[in-house]
Amino acid sequence: MRSLSNIFSKELRELLTPATVLPIVILAVLFGSLGGVIGDVEDEVTKPPVIGLIQQDAGALSSYAALVLTSSSEVVYNGTDIEEGLDAVAAAGGTALLVIPDGFTEDIMSNESGTIKVYWIMKGTGVLDTISSEALSGLMRATDQMLSRHILESGMGLSVNTTLNPTVTNETTTFKGKTMEGISPSSISATLSSQNMVVPLIVLMVIIMSGSTVIASMGLEKENKTLETLLTMPVKRSHIVLGKLGGAAAIGLLMAFIYMLGMGSYMNSLQGSTSLDLSTFGISMNTFDLVLVGLSLFLAVVAGLALCLVIGVFARDYKSAQSLTMPITFLAMIPMFVLMMKDFNTLPGAVQAGLFAIPFTHPMMAMNNLMFDDYTLVVAGIVYEAVFASAMMALAVVLFKKDILVTGRKVKKRKKDGGA
Repeated sequence: MRSLSNIFSKELRELLTPATVLPIVILAVLFGSLGGVIGDVEDEVTKPPVIGLIQQDAGALSSYAALVLTSSSEVVYNGTDIEEGLDAVAAAGGTALLVIPDGFTEDIMSNESGTIKVYWIMKGTGVLDTISSEALSGLMRATDQMLSRHILESGMGLSVNTTLNPTVTNETTTFKGKTMEGISPSSISATLSSQNMVVPLIVLMVIIMSGSTVIASMGLEKENKTLETLLTMPVKRSHIVLGKLGGAAAIGLLMAFIYMLGMGSYMNSLQGSTSLDLSTFGISMNTFDLVLVGLSLFLAVVAGLALCLVIGVFARDYKSAQSLTMPITFLAMIPMFVLMMKDFNTLPGAVQAGLFAIPFTHPMMAMNNLMFDDYTLVVAGIVYEAVFASAMMALAVVLFKKDILVTGRKVKKRKKDGGA
């Protein structure tokens, strides 16, 4: 039994290292916080949409449509002023302001579809951020069907086309200070998601491939004793660290460039003619924006590789290095999937702090922010990436001067014979 306990203790010491435990703790905190967000999706779907309503038409069909809309929603404004209504809906965290314009009933009675103006207040670009707008769109479709039934039951004798389609919508979306006419939040979210998938995939693939290579090479060098030979040469430890990072970063960026070309071509062909041209709404990027995205991507790669080099120090051999690649992989995957589901600005503060601390997050959301001229978060992310990369490189230099670089663990000082 003693031999069994010794083997068990040995395996625990080998597996329970700061490099393996700390990332898992961070992941647990992030997943726990995100679980609360995603867990509320069902409640969000079933909750009535928060709207404002302005009824400018006094006709019977207008009143009927307003009755249907208000019966299945939470109305926070029911007045006459559009600007005042938008402010009231935005303050209540609502979805949209609906306006039934003058002439709505008259248009339908003239065999023309009546127009309902929808002023969307977009919260974010994530999939979960568009739930409320999709719920309201469903309510408006139901209103259209109820009007059709009312027209048939009343025997108004309207044309088949008008009876089946009594209403049309005129949509205007407001998001991050931009007003976009003729477009809905779901369309904007879908288009941005398809256009901004390239950079997250590049970051994910580069970090997984280059990062695992750095960690594995550290374990292999220790196993083959080549690292010990390198350390005996008259070379500064900082030069060793910079040399390893420089080589890995060069290969990583080369892979990123090749991957970007292939993925960019794929995404362009996939979008085809169905993609909206957001540049017509003033949503685009200039040369300076592209430089910022490239800088953020470069710093994320360097920061990730520096972190991998620090983690690789704890590897004793090639086998143990394989288990150390998992935390890096998860750290690269989490921001990508979280930002697909929720916009960074709509996440809880704890999740925002956790994502901001991951350097891979910043290039993934840089394009989205820059397209809406939101430079604050992008610049802050670049500064953080630079600080994080510098800190990891400094830590790597310190660790390269310790015995742990060769042993993969701390060396305990033995007590002197006869000492206390």
